[in-house]
Amino acid sequence: MNSPQRGPGEKSTLAQPDGTPGGALGSRFVGTEAFHGRDPDTAALSCISRATPTKCQARTRLYRNGQLELEGFPVADISDHLNDQGVTIWLDLRDPDPDDLGVLSEEFGLHPLAVEDAGKEKQRPKLDRYRTHLFLAAFAVKLDTGTGQLAASEVDAFITDRALITVRKDDGLDIDAVVDRWDADADLAKFGVGYLLHGLLDYIVDGHFEAVQSLDEAVESLEDDLFADAPMSLQVQRHSFELRKSLVLLRRIVIPMREVVNSLMRRDLHVVADEMVPYYQDVYDHVLRAADWTDSLRDLVTTIRETNLTIQGNRLGVITKKVTSWAAIIAVPTLVTGYYGMNVPYPGFSDKVGFYASATIMIVAAGLLYYIFKRKDWL
Repeated sequence: MNSPQRGPGEKSTLAQPDGTPGGALGSRFVGTEAFHGRDPDTAALSCISRATPTKCQARTRLYRNGQLELEGFPVADISDHLNDQGVTIWLDLRDPDPDDLGVLSEEFGLHPLAVEDAGKEKQRPKLDRYRTHLFLAAFAVKLDTGTGQLAASEVDAFITDRALITVRKDDGLDIDAVVDRWDADADLAKFGVGYLLHGLLDYIVDGHFEAVQSLDEAVESLEDDLFADAPMSLQVQRHSFELRKSLVLLRRIVIPMREVVNSLMRRDLHVVADEMVPYYQDVYDHVLRAADWTDSLRDLVTTIRETNLTIQGNRLGVITKKVTSWAAIIAVPTLVTGYYGMNVPYPGFSDKVGFYASATIMIVAAGLLYYIFKRKDWL
């Protein structure tokens, strides 16, 4: 991002698309539990706000001077705390509708275009800059190791000077795990929004890395199936196709995250304190490793598919060679019996000598052909 700060009604996209149009990130996650098995209705239970103007479930937290002070307080009270220099607020909305998103504009004065993006599904990973805040779109992922299919769950975030607002479109992201990560690094809470954003990104990127590791293990298993004694061509082909689809989807998610994390560390954004830079560098390193690993795995899966087709062609050639060799051997008795089956006199006609001669020719010729084909490895 080299452009100057935009005025109202304008936005600049910090993360460039990876050659893919928006909305190419798969279908919406549907499930009754989060990716790691927790009940989304009770996740981060202490943070659930019982008094909220939204119809969707809301979670709130308030830090003051680096200390957790309030949890689950009314959403309407947020604006009362925003003018306090020592306060950092987290608000989470779970599957909000347009009316629920309108609460964000009222409480935080967010740009309408950013709120509109938060209501859309299948955004690409990106970081948009507005005058008073940033808008982040990212994806949590989970790989089904049995089928090789990758599930993606979108999470959007508004980043202001004193607040982090997360908007989840579904229940894939385990928000309870994110809160646990914040609590584990509570000594960093004094760095405000940068601390909350780091915990969120660190959890999401770790999920990307875990998915790549699982895909790597699945590809290794696929390599073993490729050279199994019993032919498994159909299974290899089907599984490699699913893995490649998952790798393409994961690449579309991971590659833009490099620019997202790198842009967040820019000093002119004033999001990341100097003390937090090493933590963001660690996240950035994980993003780079996941992106490079994804590219190498995609190439490897393509090679496996091509190798599988080559093996199938070789097996077909071997089968064709064997069938042709046996056909040549069978052709000899057919020729001899056809000759001796002529209805005209010939040497040995109506005599046992003729029978013995024909049988000897068939056996010797067939045996000789079998020996020759066996030596040439045609049988």
